[in-house]
Amino acid sequence: MVSFSITLLVSLFVSSLLAASAGNFYRDVDITWGDGRGKILRRGNTLSLSLDKTSGSGFQSKRAYLFGRFDVQMKLVPGNSAGTVTTFYLTSQGNKHDEIDFEFLGNQSGNPYTLHTNVYTQGQGNREQEFRLWFDPTLKFHTYSILWNPQRIIILVDNIPIRVFSNLESIGVPYPKNQAMKIQASLWDAEDWATQGGKVKTDWSMAPFTAYYRNFSALTTDSSGFKGWLTQDLDVHGRKLLRWVQKYYMLYNYCADRRRRFSHRECTRSRFL
Repeated sequence: MVSFSITLLVSLFVSSLLAASAGNFYRDVDITWGDGRGKILRRGNTLSLSLDKTSGSGFQSKRAYLFGRFDVQMKLVPGNSAGTVTTFYLTSQGNKHDEIDFEFLGNQSGNPYTLHTNVYTQGQGNREQEFRLWFDPTLKFHTYSILWNPQRIIILVDNIPIRVFSNLESIGVPYPKNQAMKIQASLWDAEDWATQGGKVKTDWSMAPFTAYYRNFSALTTDSSGFKGWLTQDLDVHGRKLLRWVQKYYMLYNYCADRRRRFSHRECTRSRFL
């Protein structure tokens, strides 16, 4: 089994492979909606999505993937982004779809973004975890990653794990492993719920709002070279980083929400990490 972040050498090796596999937005994605508000820039290395009062915008990958490691660098909407949601996620189609989400919920100027994550299996979600980031995601690009293999899903920010969802089918917990999923991303208006539960609305005088994506890469089963992600887990250092994030930056954990009375079988302390 390949462990997470065993040494600096391994980390640098993986980073070099990701750089070598960096995609091109012209080749890898289609802008699927937005009537010109999504634009591919810099010879395909960068893509911008914009939102105004008429419409947001979005793109999806040309290919669907069954397992892989998916990385993208993003720079989020600066200033007063209240009411906006910027996303990067994997999803299949249909009522019984699977999905793995990054959603960045905007806020008023001077207040931090909320990073909302969720995992859907066979059409069932309600597995939200939310975080504050330890940096300002609007000042420069940061890397957001989904590692999805048959054993677990690891969600990472700048190669730091923030969440793990393990395959616990042995105790009756559904796990996404049979449906290929496409990458999708969007920038859209959700002022009815996104910021402080909808109390703070979108300030359309600040429009258009724009977010940027670059250096998208996908390591999959048919990629050449390194395939350690297929069995990747967290080692001791990775688990320490995960606990650090969850101790100091987690805002919400569905497993700890007694008001919603979840009965998810994975919600025991021994299985949470």
